[in-house]
Amino acid sequence: MDLALARQGVSGAFSGNAASLAADVDQSGSVNGTDLQMIQDYLLGKITAFSKSSAGSDETNPTAYMEHVKNMMTEYAPAGITEEKNGVSYGTLKKYQYYSTTRERNVNVNVLLPADYNENETYPVLYALHGYWETEDSLAAMSSARTMLGNLNANGEAEKMIVVFPYIYTSKTKEACDGLNLENSLNYDNFIHDLTNDLMPYIEKNFSVKTGRENTAITGFSMGARESLFIGLTRSDLFGYVGAACPAPGLTPGTDLSMHPGQLQENQLKPAYQMPNLIMITGGGKDGTVGSQPSVYHNILSANGIEHLWHSVSDGGHDSSSVQPHFYNYLRGIFQSKK
Repeated sequence: MDLALARQGVSGAFSGNAASLAADVDQSGSVNGTDLQMIQDYLLGKITAFSKSSAGSDETNPTAYMEHVKNMMTEYAPAGITEEKNGVSYGTLKKYQYYSTTRERNVNVNVLLPADYNENETYPVLYALHGYWETEDSLAAMSSARTMLGNLNANGEAEKMIVVFPYIYTSKTKEACDGLNLENSLNYDNFIHDLTNDLMPYIEKNFSVKTGRENTAITGFSMGARESLFIGLTRSDLFGYVGAACPAPGLTPGTDLSMHPGQLQENQLKPAYQMPNLIMITGGGKDGTVGSQPSVYHNILSANGIEHLWHSVSDGGHDSSSVQPHFYNYLRGIFQSKK
């Protein structure tokens, strides 16, 4: 009963301050997935006492972390950041295949390995999700992540990392999207199962990666951005950094061309477990495709009291003019908690 009430409080609201204080077993000042896990472990006999949170440390405090990232953000990416330069080493982008039990077939995925990738070292991982109608090749090209990240690494502005560009349309019966409708939208929503059950284990088995939420990030564009918000927030036990560039409608109830009822209710748009170190949403001022939807999500998060960064690109459209500024800020902001 204690665990059930704690879960109910995290997803909705507690009956009062006493219940909230009782559920905050790590004494961090908020009730989240860490508390739920501790309560469960205690009930199962895995632990005999609750450990106190170290959330007061600037290195792991999302408030301090996001303030640091906010202070270094720019509206646009600087000129030349996506161009190859003499004397700079760039990573290798290569296509692989993994078996998806969710789809019951082999699926393509592009993996960007950092320059001088060394299997004796370990690297944090960013999952980057493409938009509606697109493929695993789309966002890798639109973001110019290979050259941008190489230049940022050379300047010491970003951590060396592995970037994974998956194909996120997830269906057992259809290999590709064939229309803007609810059936196809639900197949994009289904990617959360492929990611957690199939792709992440494949990446961790076949590449030299650091594991744990502090070493795992997710972002995306358009439909992929909607999914990155959904996955990053509902599985904040797995992802310590959540980004979204021009996220599409359908995450919460509203106007959606596919008539999607909403993956979450507005009061559910918040981390289900630990608070991510970074949540960043980018919206383009001239985005004629999703319009003001990114700012709608920004306002809902604000109303829910969820700290996050809002990045508005005045001249940004539903294309690289918004995606590249997002990647520039996001790549520099993730995986900095140990510095």
